[in-house]
Amino acid sequence: MKFHDRVSVTIEDHVAHVLLDRADKMNALDDAMFEGIVAAGSHLHTAKGVRSVVLSGAGRSFCAGLDLSSMGNTDRWGSGGSLTDRTHGNANRAQQAAMVWRKLPMPVIAAVHGVCFGGGLQVMSGADIRIVAPDARLAVMEVKWGLVPDMGGYALWRGNVRDDVLRELTYTHREFNGTEAAALGFATHADADPLGRAMALAKEIASKSPHAVRGAKLLTNRTVYMDEDAILMAESVAQHELMYSRNQIEAVKAGMEKRVADFVDP
Repeated sequence: MKFHDRVSVTIEDHVAHVLLDRADKMNALDDAMFEGIVAAGSHLHTAKGVRSVVLSGAGRSFCAGLDLSSMGNTDRWGSGGSLTDRTHGNANRAQQAAMVWRKLPMPVIAAVHGVCFGGGLQVMSGADIRIVAPDARLAVMEVKWGLVPDMGGYALWRGNVRDDVLRELTYTHREFNGTEAAALGFATHADADPLGRAMALAKEIASKSPHAVRGAKLLTNRTVYMDEDAILMAESVAQHELMYSRNQIEAVKAGMEKRVADFVDP
């Protein structure tokens, strides 16, 4: 399935593969790419049977960031309004291109190679898990163009990237590679075959109870904003909803019987 001729989605064995598919421009973010990314995410939000998602880029790179030929387009945030308009829940369109992956109910794994600059880095950061080629080139690029990161990066990097490190890399727009990205918290792992590792991990996640995995993602998303009392209650509520459910019982039976579990999807 193709969205705005820029993003394709294929689904097999409960794993969705989202491909940024503008290889001739290193998947740079123009109007159609923003629309395609947001549309693909919206489609997956309600897609039946999807238990995990892999996000990757076609060709030589994951995403080179904002298409420079679109820089003069003041409507890159969508719909002809102000970038302060909340067109997608708590986000504008450009922010939603990154935040949509964090908002999906199932885990998202980004597989990153080649160039990943600016907005591309923020799209990558929306994933739950980020696997990056050691020789990938990354940068918080916006200050180079007289701008600031504004696609959800500050929300997505919080808790992963140390504050002073983020300040240095933002103020200087210095490039760093995938190995450094993993050390600094932008990436989860550096791997010479990021797509292969992402697919293997996505398949492993897809073999688990989808209700439990979704519950764990929701807890992880929510608890960062909560105090201790609220976290403890949220854990209890989530567990109460899962205990003795069909999939929870099946997980126990399959484990004890040493067989592949037969889960039902949400």
